[in-house]
Amino acid sequence: MASKQQVKITINGRASEALIEPRTLLVHFIRESAGLTGTHVGCDTSNCGACTVIVNGKTVKSCTMFAVQANGAEITTVEGLMKDGQLHPLQEGFKQEHGLQCGFCTPGMLMSSLALLKKNPSPSEADIRWGISGNLCRCTGYQNIVKAVQYAAKKMSAAQGGSK
Repeated sequence: MASKQQVKITINGRASEALIEPRTLLVHFIRESAGLTGTHVGCDTSNCGACTVIVNGKTVKSCTMFAVQANGAEITTVEGLMKDGQLHPLQEGFKQEHGLQCGFCTPGMLMSSLALLKKNPSPSEADIRWGISGNLCRCTGYQNIVKAVQYAAKKMSAAQGGSK
């Protein structure tokens, strides 16, 4: 059996440290060591995207990465979206535009959409569909998810325009 390794990862601005087996997947570190269960374990094959998080600014399916590979990294999970008790515009959009049903895919959809909006603050419908293409939803048919991202893009754009 391999010896355990100390891993320290900053998740949503808070340090999380644990002694883990090198084979521990990042998704399990987030859920079990950090106690953040919003990141879902779906397919264990990287197909569904429910485990999507942002690692050092890039989206990662956390079921495909070992936690030791993220040692020292900055990670954002779905729990990191809400600030000061206020929903992030994406969360608000999913609520207002009925972008979820069962909610299982929602954390991954939110994180992929966040990464998209950081790269492209005014995405077209095609851009949004491409941006979430690595995430599967079995309930919604995606139309309301697209509307939710469009809602967030408009709200975020208005907020930036208002601060100029």
